[in-house]
Amino acid sequence: MAQVKICGLRRPDHIVTAAESGARFVGFVFFPKSPRAVSAEEAALLIPHVPVGVARVGLFVNPDDAFLDHTLGHVPLDIIQLHGSEDPGRVAAVKALTGLPVMKAVGLAGPDDLAALTDYGLVADMLLVDAKPSKGGDLPGGNGLPFDWRLLVGRTWLGPWMLAGGLTPQNVAEAIRLTGAPAVDVSSGVEIEPGEKDEGLMRAFVAAAS
Repeated sequence: MAQVKICGLRRPDHIVTAAESGARFVGFVFFPKSPRAVSAEEAALLIPHVPVGVARVGLFVNPDDAFLDHTLGHVPLDIIQLHGSEDPGRVAAVKALTGLPVMKAVGLAGPDDLAALTDYGLVADMLLVDAKPSKGGDLPGGNGLPFDWRLLVGRTWLGPWMLAGGLTPQNVAEAIRLTGAPAVDVSSGVEIEPGEKDEGLMRAFVAAAS
């Protein structure tokens, strides 16, 4: 059984469905180019719908200090997710600035990318292991792209981690079995179109991960 994070939520009823289905993390995207983006002001209206015990995660892409301050001034988050090209030094700086745990996304395409898991694992509170986005793409995540999960077989981890990248209700159980992932993240895999979640798919995903 793996814990589930459902990312890119924009509607109160979808937050309720995610939590009632058993998701332990809900994610809000503070990246304007994403079809799942919300502003700090919009997210502030969504947060009250997150039940106690469900972690509120904010996804940021190369945020500057002012943007983090502005967002956190409106939105009480539990975890900062950095999904850009932030180096380990920036991860440490964001932890110090916000006082919050930081989850760092690391994109994998092949064996050459595995060293980054160690580099970031030394400073981040949790890793999000995702598929490496294609060069020139607008979005660093949420592209529905899987990677070769066999890259992670037998790996020793420095701390908590979460698997992402192309997960769906149909393949998440196999991904967990192969990698031993203690937690999984989904966004586009439970959507009927970019940015529009489907309640049935969310329930099916959580059930399959369990």
